Amino acid sequence: MTGRVTMLGISRWTGKGGSYRTIQRFCHSPKNWPTLMWVFFHSHCFNRDESYAIAGDEVVTTKSGKHTYGVDWFFSSLTNAPVKGLSFFVLSLVGLEKRESYPLRIEQIIKPSVESNVNSTLPPMVGKRKRGRPKGSKNKDKSQYTLSSELFRIKGMLSALLSMIGDTIALKYLLLDGKFGHHNAAQMALQMGLHLVSKLRHDSALYLPSQGGNTKCKYGLKISPRKLSDTFLQFRSMQGDWNLQCYQLRVLHKEFSVPINVVIILKTHQKTREQGHVILFSTDLTLNAKKLVELYSLRFQIEFNFRDAKQFWGLEDFMNVSQIAVTNMVNLAFFMVNFSQKILQRFRRDCVNDFSLLDLKAFYRGFRYVDELIKLLPQKPEPILMSRIVNRLGNIGAIHPISFG
Repeated sequence: MTGRVTMLGISRWTGKGGSYRTIQRFCHSPKNWPTLMWVFFHSHCFNRDESYAIAGDEVVTTKSGKHTYGVDWFFSSLTNAPVKGLSFFVLSLVGLEKRESYPLRIEQIIKPSVESNVNSTLPPMVGKRKRGRPKGSKNKDKSQYTLSSELFRIKGMLSALLSMIGDTIALKYLLLDGKFGHHNAAQMALQMGLHLVSKLRHDSALYLPSQGGNTKCKYGLKISPRKLSDTFLQFRSMQGDWNLQCYQLRVLHKEFSVPINVVIILKTHQKTREQGHVILFSTDLTLNAKKLVELYSLRFQIEFNFRDAKQFWGLEDFMNVSQIAVTNMVNLAFFMVNFSQKILQRFRRDCVNDFSLLDLKAFYRGFRYVDELIKLLPQKPEPILMSRIVNRLGNIGAIHPISFG
């Protein structure tokens, strides 16, 4: 279809039985989208020979006005600034071999009301205390943690998704961005039976385990990411003018209750000698460096889902304002992401490897034009002529032309 993906736009391009009133009733009636997403994935997209991981991320779509359910100011990574719109957290299954992501569970993020924040009790003012540890203080039990409202929502989504999947897929890793690179998120993942793969702050204080005979001393030397020994070096590579060095080591972090598996990627510009580094980590201590880097890079596959949902399937276009209608339109956009991936697999296998969503929509648009044109003819043309017409009109606007016999 062409134009914006709204209720009116969908009704214009839907066949018999897809009137505007029908689309309205569809959008305003509750539906069990998580079950639908899982059944479709398991029936049509699931590959038993492939391993999967769970990836989670937040997507923000811009909306104006005041009446849309959940509209507020959210930080957008695209504009690097807060924008007015809606925010959703998405959990997807990512294939480790084919590197394809399938959104399965979407929940809207609702900010708490301003009144509740104002009425909440403020902590008492405390004067500047003396340096050093307060007298009589005790070590905190880091295995005990408190979930924020955000982590509590993600834990609920994970629990529902894992209970729905059951024993069908063996899942081991949870892939999250650097926002969740902290102790509470790691403990939440471990409690759900998963290992967290994420990113730490570049200035995180990391320590080697104590090597001496003093059992009371837990932390050893503090590491410097840019002055690591070659004993930790795993591999080197080149990307343009940048020399990449990958180090792996098991370290301790004072905010984590367990040791963590850390991979530090140090990049150095060959001409200017400028340096930068990234710290990736996992709670799985047996994970090698290449696998850890590959797992974290797989997290970006969910960003392609966000792009397709916004650009092609109406995540940025819908004008619904009620809670049920917003939920249905957003889930419909992500369902079409999965549905279109399945259709694209057939075209890429039989026609062109680079067949894209633009080609798919151009072909469908041409097919609809032919269908409407035939209704005006006194008699249907011959099958050979019909296929030529479909090929000609279907390739108008396509990037990769295809031909059907």
